[in-house]
Amino acid sequence: MADKIATCIIGSGNWATIIARNVGRNVASMANKMEPKVFMYVYEEIVDGRKLTDIINTTHINVKYMPDFKLPSNIVAVDDIVTAARDSDIIIFAIPPTFVSSCCKTLLGKVKPTAHAVSLIKGFERGDDGQIILISQIIMRQLKVSCSVMVGCNLAHEIANDNFAEGTVGCRDQKYYRVLREIFKSPTFRVVVTEDADCVEICSTLRNIIAFAAGCSDGMELNENTKAGIIRRGFLEMMQFVDVFYPGCRMGTFFEACGISDLVTSCYANRNRKLAEAFVKTGKPLSELEHILISGHEPLGPVTAELVHILLKKKGLVDKFPLFTTVYKICMGDLPLTLLVDSLCQASEDIFHPQHTFQL
Repeated sequence: MADKIATCIIGSGNWATIIARNVGRNVASMANKMEPKVFMYVYEEIVDGRKLTDIINTTHINVKYMPDFKLPSNIVAVDDIVTAARDSDIIIFAIPPTFVSSCCKTLLGKVKPTAHAVSLIKGFERGDDGQIILISQIIMRQLKVSCSVMVGCNLAHEIANDNFAEGTVGCRDQKYYRVLREIFKSPTFRVVVTEDADCVEICSTLRNIIAFAAGCSDGMELNENTKAGIIRRGFLEMMQFVDVFYPGCRMGTFFEACGISDLVTSCYANRNRKLAEAFVKTGKPLSELEHILISGHEPLGPVTAELVHILLKKKGLVDKFPLFTTVYKICMGDLPLTLLVDSLCQASEDIFHPQHTFQL
């Protein structure tokens, strides 16, 4: 009989905890091929005089981040990241993007060379040449293992309450297609697996620009038709951007949870939307508001808009992406908010597909 597949989770925040619940339940029911014990790396904190790892292991509740939901007893919290990952075949990363590099450096050479990572992290790093570096690319480069991704319209508390939600796995190793779907899903959390990993991940980055535009619309108290127009135009520019910079992606991927579903959710319930709304209503600088509203998180809407603008400018394509360009200029203070609607009114009706590389 082949060795059982061992799984661990790096992270213990809201999203990590909910995924740990799903993974713990699922691997316990797959004892013929999965190692039932799942280590969860927890950044140690003292809560009410006790170590958080001790609380989780005795009460099976993450009192710091998800106090109203119980974890399966086979989830074992540890405060050492190497202990969590060294014997694992599947290493699930669910930590803030700013900690990815340091975690990979700690784990380098201390995990199985055949291990497969999965990034649940929404974000990116800026390369020295101005390019977007996806989180999965950072993990693959620094940890020397293959890495899949999972994103989608997945608000942690809604999934915890067993409300219906969806996720998309972009899998880079056919060996794990089925097993990744099986460990993440639940009766109310639908998971679709595709090999289109780059598209899955870049969608989760670009949607932050559109969510910021939607928040500006909310702040100006514009009507729902305007907000719908922002979402539609943003979705189109998202597809166009991927067509230019990530050729070969499948059009069908945009219609999975990582694409249109995550975009719509972000435009109604997302920290970038919230930041933009406050930016409009208060008139305060973004740098001041981000510390108040999204403390501990980088404001990915403005940051993404700036990085995307740099890439578009290099290609001479700024005019082909009026919504992305307008959001960037608003964030930089170069355009008044009132011109957001003008960008929709004046947008070309032509669909810009320079290479026609979409595949169904």
